[in-house]
Amino acid sequence: MQTIVECVPNFSEGRDAQKVEAIIQAILAGPDVYLLDKEMDADHNRSVITIVGSREGIGEAALRGIGRAAELIDLNHHQGAHPRIGATDVVPFVPISGVTLEDCVQIADWVAAETWRRFHIPTYLYEAAARKPGRKNLENIRRGQFEGLRDEVRTNPERGPDYGEAALHPTAGATVVGARKFLIAYNINLNTPDVALAKAIAKKIRASSGGFPCVKAMGVELKARNLAQVSMNLTDFETTPIGVVFDAVGREAAAHGVAIVGSEIVGLVPRHALEDASVHYLKVENFHPDLIVENRLARVLEEQVSRTTRPSAASLHALAEQFVTAVAAPTPTPGGGSVSALAAALAVALGEMVSGLTLKRKSYEAHHHTLKQALDRLSQLRNRLLENIDRDAQSYEAVLAALKLPKSTESEQATRARAMEEANKTAALVPLETAELVMEAVQLIEALRSVTLPQAASDLAVALYLAEAARRGALDNVRANLPSIQDRAWVSSILERIQALEHRSGSQAPG
Repeated sequence: MQTIVECVPNFSEGRDAQKVEAIIQAILAGPDVYLLDKEMDADHNRSVITIVGSREGIGEAALRGIGRAAELIDLNHHQGAHPRIGATDVVPFVPISGVTLEDCVQIADWVAAETWRRFHIPTYLYEAAARKPGRKNLENIRRGQFEGLRDEVRTNPERGPDYGEAALHPTAGATVVGARKFLIAYNINLNTPDVALAKAIAKKIRASSGGFPCVKAMGVELKARNLAQVSMNLTDFETTPIGVVFDAVGREAAAHGVAIVGSEIVGLVPRHALEDASVHYLKVENFHPDLIVENRLARVLEEQVSRTTRPSAASLHALAEQFVTAVAAPTPTPGGGSVSALAAALAVALGEMVSGLTLKRKSYEAHHHTLKQALDRLSQLRNRLLENIDRDAQSYEAVLAALKLPKSTESEQATRARAMEEANKTAALVPLETAELVMEAVQLIEALRSVTLPQAASDLAVALYLAEAARRGALDNVRANLPSIQDRAWVSSILERIQALEHRSGSQAPG
């Protein structure tokens, strides 16, 4: 991708893994979007999903997530420590590469308008996209939360949305959309349940109360852990680094006889931010980024890549050997689902190779537009299929982890059963997605046969053989998980999708 935009939508669901996975699948159902991270917090009852995509594709991806969340989340039955006004509570866009903050403002404005037009969910614009000075800060928009805003918006014009009517969606509430610089969500946990103390510390350190610039903070209660938390957003970590706020919270807590028991980062964090924190505590006088071995290594590797574009036969052997050895090991993962995803990725890669070779020939200039489009989409499919190698292994490891949960009491048995159900559903969804991606790849590869070099016909044939093996293997892995799932309506819907794939392939499911 020539342009990269990060989007970090926050959804008001942190306890039901099945719902969160369904939202993620909706987000990833289009081109030019990739999942970087997901965080679920049961105390906050909130999920933070980090995706990246092209300037052209990221807005549509966010809208798919907003629409799915509106179907699955009812704020009338939602409770959690984190304030919220919407099923999709906030959707920020962050410039990463080849885009400006102003570009992200335009994306945010379009997404806000489309959210109202498509889903009848009113929207507010914040941070750099804000139309009113008072709405630059998210906490001002979210004042009163869903319940308070639902009542006030009807009578107070100042609380009206930027897009939509002065009435919240009955179940999905409202959504806040904006553009901003890279933000670090950082929480510090105290060894006390005294949430009043956490709120007092938050008030002292946040910018709006005269504390540190670019720091937003609030105090929340973590009931499940019997702790109080200072929950923060650092909107410019270079202005106020992580180490500075950690020290400040520690001093304020110590003054009341309380200690920090730990801290956590929600979502992703730039390496530079953690480097700064390390230097802050170690007081390294001669620090520069190249002292970090990974930084130096990355630079050396980039220089190496610039000198050569093709790995040697020996390095190819080493790369393949690592994965094959992992599969051969006497462990459940990586297994058939991961191998199916790899076979599919290899099939797609062959299609990319043939497209690229043909694009070098002037005699095929009439087909260049078609080839470029196919090459772009095949590249996206390959990246997603490579992700599914790990996702498949992780989903089965989640099943194994659920099996190990205690089951001595009825409560423990119920918790274990829920975890098993969610894990088995995810373990079925990942290979199903692999099979669906394979079918799209097959259509693209088949179309290439008539517009690419005849000398590469055997490469496309191998690609189609691999794709068929990947499809069959992935679907067998889906079926293997279905008997363990109690939700028979859900199973029926999956079987319908399998049947549709079988019909499209023109083959029968193996007996």
